[in-house]
Amino acid sequence: MPESVSSNSARLLKTALGLLLVVPGLAFTVLLWNSYQRAEETRRWTPTPCLITFSELLTEHVTPNSPITYRAGIRYRYTVGGNVHESSRIQRVDGSSSDRSKVEILTRKYPAGRDATCFVNPAQPDFAVLEHATRAALYSIWFPLLFFAGGAGMIFSAWRTGW
Repeated sequence: MPESVSSNSARLLKTALGLLLVVPGLAFTVLLWNSYQRAEETRRWTPTPCLITFSELLTEHVTPNSPITYRAGIRYRYTVGGNVHESSRIQRVDGSSSDRSKVEILTRKYPAGRDATCFVNPAQPDFAVLEHATRAALYSIWFPLLFFAGGAGMIFSAWRTGW
């Protein structure tokens, strides 16, 4: 087999392996960056006084065979531009948890009748949250970047000439 055919096959194989690292590395980097951007967005929303009107630990049992999960049922009222609004969002995306103690802590943090601060989306005053999402996505973004850089390095080394 001529050396150029073997060399081209090796280059193509190394490029394919590099792409197997670059594509998911880039995809997860973009995913983490978008998650960070969404978490950061609520930090620019308007802090507004609110009153907790309801606070209770709710249990959910979706199907007979599923485990019991817990959710903080918290409602609060706030005023924007003279209009009274109500919300039940704790964070931008709420979900249930299998950890009852975690949810109990949240319901104790926001008891009914307590004054709190919520963060209101200025473009959509009906949308408010009590807490900001974590910025952990930004702190983790280096990991998929390693895959991207490693794959890009493999592709670059496969096609460089004269070194």
